[in-house]
This record gives sequence, C-alpha cells and structure tokens, in this order.
Amino acid sequence: MKKFLLLVAFASTVSYVQAQDTQKGSQTLGVSFYLNDFATASRIRTTSLNTVIANKTFSPIGEMSAGLAVNYAKQMRAKTSFAASLGISGMRYPMTGRVINKSSSLLEFSAALNFMMTTDEYYVQPYLTLGVGGHKYGPHYGVFLPAGLGLKLNIFSEANLFITSNYRVPVTNETASYHFQHMIGVAAPIGKKK
Repeated sequence: MKKFLLLVAFASTVSYVQAQDTQKGSQTLGVSFYLNDFATASRIRTTSLNTVIANKTFSPIGEMSAGLAVNYAKQMRAKTSFAASLGISGMRYPMTGRVINKSSSLLEFSAALNFMMTTDEYYVQPYLTLGVGGHKYGPHYGVFLPAGLGLKLNIFSEANLFITSNYRVPVTNETASYHFQHMIGVAAPIGKKK
C-alpha cells in the first residue's frame, strides 16, 4: 500500500509541475542545520499527540541527532516552488527488527513542492511542503514521504532565512522510521531571475 501511495505522490508531483506555465523564476542555493527527532514521533505513535502535549514529553534537543544540508530551491509559479535537500548526519538510526550498536553516517536526499501562502513580494512566506525522499545508512537504503510546514523570511531580496518542520513517513518500513525533522537555514539567489 505504501509503495502505491509513493507512486501516486510522485505521479501527482510530476504532473503538477508539468502543468505549470513555462515562466522560470528565481533559484536559491543555501545551507542549513537540522535535527532529526525519532523519540517524539515514537511517543506519539505509542500513545497519542494529546498525551504528548498534555504530559509535555516532547524530546529535548539532547535526544535529537544533528546534521548539515545543502539546499536548492526554484520558484515554479508565484506561490509554488520546488525544493531539494542533501544532508548528512552521524547517528544510530532506529530500524525495526535490527539492533544498531554504533553510530554511522546517514546520507539523505529529499525533493518537495512548497505551496506558499503569499508571493515573494512579501517579507514573510508561510508554506506547506510535500515531497519524497530517500536515505542511505550503512548498507541500508530507505524511502520516506516528508510533509510539513515552513516559513521563509525574505531579507531585502538578497537572501532568505527558512525554517521547516516536517514529519517523515517511511515507505520502506524495514529500513526507515517515523520521525520529525526540524531545519533552519539561509539561502541566496543564484543565476538571473527571468
């Protein structure tokens, strides 16, 4: 079922992008710092979101694993952009049915569409994000679907500060786990705006 949902999400994304007009927008390249939060996602799945909120059992930063990423974004339409991220972190990735005894590098890539609430003429742009991603951890490969919220701050049309938080739903249950990823970064325009 999850493979079918992945195929539908990918086909919808491709058809949506192809249906856009041919006007090309601005492109940005940036760097970001992120935190992967597996513990909060596990607590929500074993109890409920209400319980986690009521008991204030969100993970402290010490329980999260940190990473760095390179980010690329391209404006597709006035309120739609394509975003890609390539990140690396060191951690013990929790996998169902496997005991991971030592930390290793987690290399992950994601591609998403950001649906902005405002155009880039505004300094503040809240957005929804939906995409697909994959990771490599040691000999294991996994696929996930990230969905979440973000906020982009335009700084005098010279740079962007972006904050994104997404929930990553595994498609490959054996090698991927439910988790949150919280990211903050800066990006600057590249090339010429057309």
